[in-house]
Amino acid sequence: MTVLTLIISLLCGYLLGSIPFGLVITRAAGLGDIRAQGSGNIGATNVLRTGRKDLAAATLILDSGKAAIAALAAWAVFGRPEAAAAGAAAFIGHCYPVWLKFRGGKGVATFFGVSLALSFPLGLMLCGLWLSAAALFGYSSLAALIAAAAAPLLALAAHRPELAAAFAVMIIVIFWRHRSNIARLFKGEEPKIGGKKKETDAA
Repeated sequence: MTVLTLIISLLCGYLLGSIPFGLVITRAAGLGDIRAQGSGNIGATNVLRTGRKDLAAATLILDSGKAAIAALAAWAVFGRPEAAAAGAAAFIGHCYPVWLKFRGGKGVATFFGVSLALSFPLGLMLCGLWLSAAALFGYSSLAALIAAAAAPLLALAAHRPELAAAFAVMIIVIFWRHRSNIARLFKGEEPKIGGKKKETDAA
């Protein structure tokens, strides 16, 4: 990995990740600005609050897909270290898109997109961990935090230090973006999956 390939990977990854698919899709469907609804985020969970499951599913696929494409493209052109950097940059782009004054989603979908692209078995393990935690505790946000926290350890166990480093960056952002959810969890005010939604969004 050279400084030039790293810069190219980071820049291209960020720009691809910063495409606000949730906003684009809902506007194209005539639903206006998704940021004016629900939690104000551009992720799939907030899109779901419009009542359009098809648009929410499309947002989820595209948000995870853009991160996967960024990582896989960098892997094909440069190598594993650049792929991890591009994936992390795409994640940052989703959470802090320059086009929306750095106010984006919470990054869970892009996190899983990077995971599945750079290590499919590890990504499946993280998805399974999310599903298990969600079924056990009933909180989408808590499940996401648990999966994110486990990611670097699993990457190190798989002898993927570059992926562990990328996950470490994403963990910090995921926990920061979920700080209001964490506060509600401690207060017992976080809505459970399928319950009444407040100002939360985990996508």
